[in-house]
Amino acid sequence: MAQTSIELVKTVVQALEDKKAEDITILDISKVSVMADYFIIASGNNMNQVHALCDNVEKIMLQTGIHCQTEGYQNGNWILMDYGDFIVHIFDKENRFFYDLERIWRDGKEIKLEELM
Repeated sequence: MAQTSIELVKTVVQALEDKKAEDITILDISKVSVMADYFIIASGNNMNQVHALCDNVEKIMLQTGIHCQTEGYQNGNWILMDYGDFIVHIFDKENRFFYDLERIWRDGKEIKLEELM
């Protein structure tokens, strides 16, 4: 049976937590955008950790048979992983602060991690 978007979001959050992602934020943007239902935003402390977060998400999602389009891996300061129904944004701290997606997408509804589990 296929997993729902929110179940896949839970899987991604767990993959991020496994590699010690910081400040994980989930935004439900389904009511304000047609591009995706959810944004998952997370931070790493440096390029190596940002890469490790991305690699782990990709590995776990491939185990479920789901592939993504990835942008920004080479630079390692903002990696975007597009899974269709949800998009994962992995930033270094400086770029997360600079781009401030939570402010830009403030019309979306933040989902607390506790609500997922």
